Amino acid sequence: MRKFFIAAGLSAALLSGYAALPAFAFDENSSAAVNVDESGLGLRGFDPVGYFEAGKPTKGSADVTAEHNGVTYHFASTENRELFTANPAKYAPQYGGFCQMGAALGKKLDGDPAVWRVDGDMLFVYAYPAAKEGFVKDIPGNTQKADTNWPQIKDKAPKDL
Repeated sequence: MRKFFIAAGLSAALLSGYAALPAFAFDENSSAAVNVDESGLGLRGFDPVGYFEAGKPTKGSADVTAEHNGVTYHFASTENRELFTANPAKYAPQYGGFCQMGAALGKKLDGDPAVWRVDGDMLFVYAYPAAKEGFVKDIPGNTQKADTNWPQIKDKAPKDL
């Protein structure tokens, strides 16, 4: 019963925090499996390779881009773009760039590229710091929930979840 109340409290905290987030062109009516702005840009213009190579969010340039699965990514350098195009699955954010904790809760929450985690060869983003903090308290359990939920929610609009 304690776990239920913890999960319910975390869900309420996540959802109330989500409502206070700035929009960043997040479309809660879109059923796309990728989190992009109105121009198709992913990670709000941050370089997906930067998380791995620089170990931090790195702003990309609109002059250095590549597309993968319908998402345009910006890169800080042509070298980073080349690394990405050689292995986009390694660098593209998991869960389509939506919040990993949101996926664990059966929700599609806007992923903030400034709140992130690399685990092995995978990039994960979170809606805000509390979502990441909640997720890392039980990485195996929350990963299992997110992986189970994602196929069921990925093609649904966030407002419908």
